[in-house]
Amino acid sequence: MIRVAALYHFVRFPDPNAIREPLLALCEAQGIKGTLLLAHEGINGTIAGPPEGIATVVAHIRALPGCGDLQVKTATAETMPFHRLKVRLKREIVTMGMPDIDPLTGVGHYVLPSDWNALIEQPGTMVIDTRNDYEVKVGTFAGAIDPETESFRDFPAWVAAHREEIAAAPRVAMFCTGGIRCEKATALLKAEGIDQVFHLQGGILKYLEEVPASESRWQGECFVFDERVAVGHELSPGTHSLCRACRMPVSSEDRASPLFEEGVSCPACHGTRDAVQRAGYAERHRQARLAEARGEAHVGARLPARTPKNPV
Repeated sequence: MIRVAALYHFVRFPDPNAIREPLLALCEAQGIKGTLLLAHEGINGTIAGPPEGIATVVAHIRALPGCGDLQVKTATAETMPFHRLKVRLKREIVTMGMPDIDPLTGVGHYVLPSDWNALIEQPGTMVIDTRNDYEVKVGTFAGAIDPETESFRDFPAWVAAHREEIAAAPRVAMFCTGGIRCEKATALLKAEGIDQVFHLQGGILKYLEEVPASESRWQGECFVFDERVAVGHELSPGTHSLCRACRMPVSSEDRASPLFEEGVSCPACHGTRDAVQRAGYAERHRQARLAEARGEAHVGARLPARTPKNPV
């Protein structure tokens, strides 16, 4: 069984590069795959591997200065959900494009998953999904506002366009996949002078893990940035797959569409690729199936397609 660990922590790293090499070497030695991002503002990522390997890497990260209270959300997978290991240096561990917004100087009020339903059901609460449009399409909380952003960089502009409406709300409740985008989103609203801002501690993943399905206000599944594609309550495997052409989530309804061709296109990207690209996708899919039949992993060449980023 593979253990999957999603984590992030805002902390001051004076020299992220000094952290990178030992962390990379340890992950390689422990058979870990996935992505870890390092910046002056902290660490973020999702990794997978044998349980003892994940425990070793998490212990190493917690031993870094200021990371002792690092929170980790874990799940299991029957197969490895990542093809590669990447430990990268970035300007931001989650890119909003506003370096002056610092979660370490002020964020919204944390709300435990067990208290989230009561908050969002209070009259007047504005519930905002801070994720991107393709994620919201897979699932969201009932009644939540969808900013319809293509990337988190677009979120500040959406806030600016709706500032008066947001400021007029008695309270604002924000959520994202694992909590990291809400750290910056609520810090942004606090910087705008909006104080009654709350966010779901641990994000959707923690909510789905802890809140029984019978009490849940979640609708659909939660998109995740790995080969699992989406998860449901108790972080069970979801029903979505991934389009290998555009890297967008594909529902069972999408797969029933005449515009869907396994490994080549889905309703979201059908008609946006030329014949040469489609032939390339088809050949890549054929090679992947042959490798699977041989019991081998097939990563293949990178395709010139839109790939979702890796925030938690």
